[in-house]
Amino acid sequence: MMHRVTDTLRNRKAASKVIKELDAFPKIPQDYQETSASGGTVSVFVFVFIGILVVSEFMYYRGTEMQYSYEVDNDAESKMKINVDITVAMKCDDVGADVLDLSGTSIDTESHLKLDETYFRLDKKQALWRDLVYKHQADGYRTINDVLDMYATSGGKSLPTYMPPRDDSEFNDESFDACRIYGGIDVNKVAGNFHITAGKSIPHPRGHAHLSALVSEETQNFSHRIDRLSFGSPIPGVINPLDGDIQLTTSNYAMYQYYIKIVPTNIRTNHRNVSTNQFSVTQRQRLVSPFSGGRGVPGIYFKYDFSPLLVRVTEKGRPFWQFLVRLCGIIGGIFATSGMMHSLVGFLFDEASKRYSFLKNTKQTPHYNSISSPASTLQTTSNTPATQMSSLPITPLPEVSTNANGSNQFSDLRLVQPEDLPEDKVA
Repeated sequence: MMHRVTDTLRNRKAASKVIKELDAFPKIPQDYQETSASGGTVSVFVFVFIGILVVSEFMYYRGTEMQYSYEVDNDAESKMKINVDITVAMKCDDVGADVLDLSGTSIDTESHLKLDETYFRLDKKQALWRDLVYKHQADGYRTINDVLDMYATSGGKSLPTYMPPRDDSEFNDESFDACRIYGGIDVNKVAGNFHITAGKSIPHPRGHAHLSALVSEETQNFSHRIDRLSFGSPIPGVINPLDGDIQLTTSNYAMYQYYIKIVPTNIRTNHRNVSTNQFSVTQRQRLVSPFSGGRGVPGIYFKYDFSPLLVRVTEKGRPFWQFLVRLCGIIGGIFATSGMMHSLVGFLFDEASKRYSFLKNTKQTPHYNSISSPASTLQTTSNTPATQMSSLPITPLPEVSTNANGSNQFSDLRLVQPEDLPEDKVA
């Protein structure tokens, strides 16, 4: 039994010794540690810098990032909403708006769109809004990603992007010269054509027709301003490519065509879940005057089509293990770098101090005009005490006697008096 206990203790000691030899963090006794003012100063700056980086890294960890994925859009049965707010420089009785999709289905817009008499020019607030929209468009469209970032940083609030209401007091009861067409239309998810042209629409076996013959050609003016045009659920803060666009013409036969490619977009964030659409647009303008051989009907045409791909935007937080790895890298890297920099600066300072001391001592060392050879004797002409002492006679020491107890005693010990010196050697 005792042998087993002894063997166990011996094995534990051997294992403990092996573990101690593997220690990668040996502790230096405090007696061998040396501190300095420069090291303390560097340590203070290092700790402050580490604190700042740790706080910034924690804020980065608390933030989120948008991840984009692409897949085939399998949703072909749902409806899509077209959001419209367009002002045309014509009377409301002379214009009509309709939607005709690729399948030949004509969608009634009278119950979805409203037509109000208005002014084509803007008041001060509306003009300011338009200038701000132009500024954002000059810097690049405010995309969904930009708006999501603003929405996340503003506590759930986003900037308004719709034109403010008109202030009638600035127009002094002027007569209306334009028609505002606004509202939302639910359409099928197939290619279609939303258009605004002269004359009201009537049903037709092959689709629909416009009573443009009842509208005088002289009153036709399709100068227009697009205050809003979007597809799907509107997202406050998004500036679409055609928002704030103005087209002016002096011809009665102008035809404006907008070719639009719609990309379905599904957004899932911490604040909202939205299924909407982004789009790109190509614009074309031409004259269709019958006198110049032009073909077509004057008006404004929005021809849209859908992309087969669906963009999925997901907001995700950053993992905790990534935060720990980055934090360890920051702390360890700063400590290692600061230690090397402190050692390098200290080494350079010591070398500079040594060189300065050497140069200083070299300047203070006296330089002799001539040095005699070993066979020659040193000639000195100055009457210094050292020269006088070299001419003094050397008196031999008295003999040393030994007492019975073994101690030495000096006998006839006498100091040399001045009168013992020769007269010519006395200073």
